[in-house]
Amino acid sequence: MKDTEMTDLSDGETGEMQTLEAELARAKSLSVESLADAIESIGFECTRCGACCTAHHEEESKNQTTDADTHHKSGSEPAQTTDNTPIESNGSETETHTATATTESSRIGHDAKIDAHDRTQTAHNLDKENRADAATQSPTTEPHTATIFPDEVRELQTAVDEMKNERTDTNTQSSTEWRDVARPMPYGLDNDNTTGTTFEWALQTDACGNCVFYEETDGIGSCQAHDNRPLICATYPFSVALGGTSQPMGEAVDEAGMVRAHECEGLGREITRDRAEELAATLRTRAIRELEEAISLRDTYEPPGSTDGIVVHDSEGAKRPDGTPIDDQ
Repeated sequence: MKDTEMTDLSDGETGEMQTLEAELARAKSLSVESLADAIESIGFECTRCGACCTAHHEEESKNQTTDADTHHKSGSEPAQTTDNTPIESNGSETETHTATATTESSRIGHDAKIDAHDRTQTAHNLDKENRADAATQSPTTEPHTATIFPDEVRELQTAVDEMKNERTDTNTQSSTEWRDVARPMPYGLDNDNTTGTTFEWALQTDACGNCVFYEETDGIGSCQAHDNRPLICATYPFSVALGGTSQPMGEAVDEAGMVRAHECEGLGREITRDRAEELAATLRTRAIRELEEAISLRDTYEPPGSTDGIVVHDSEGAKRPDGTPIDDQ
């Protein structure tokens, strides 16, 4: 199948759509070597600018998209950030999940007879509306938003606890809670994020809207969970053109084969073959994982009952904002 013939879960007639299972089979058949070839042809080197770790401002986002596209197409080196603050990027980025997208509780699951495929399509289409609404409600700044799966949340909880213990002589530090690592994906929630139904989790953010694991000391920033960062972070700015996989916010600014490259000032720079293959292997793992999570979410999803507050649907079922399961009503 040619790239131009690929059909996203939200596009085309129902009979032409790829099922999640078919897309999973395609993901598993991806060649790491071919993905590496594509990444190498596009080129990438992290400039440690920190844009993928922090809140996004409308004007900055527009400028970054234009710069990344212009510099890559011209073959010149991308410009540095205005303050040239060096940071170790964690590679995360605002993104949306095409198969497990967010929606309003009043507009999804209204018919118990709706089949899983239609339910997934409906959720995706409504996510587009929710994202447009969010952009309208917050015209200047949008908090850093990157999907993190349940297992990744628990892995980060463990990693943070270990880091705490390494910094102290005793184990008196309180355990890292789910909320310390993840928050409900905001799309589908009300304006103050206190009620609503949503899908999946996003990395937690601080008061400035930056990833909670981003820190800056003496003008130097870094990701404090770099070795345990989620797959979406480890593979940014790349994605694979498969239905049911997540795509960073904004249109792709470059592509090669199945690989799409999203706005980043590091695009177009020389990349070693070893690094390209490392990224390709992780990108393939991410594509498989995202589709497995999407299938599990689809299969476990049940329309929300009368639960007050926020309900988060992930691959393990319905949960409260603190990550605890919601018992069947």
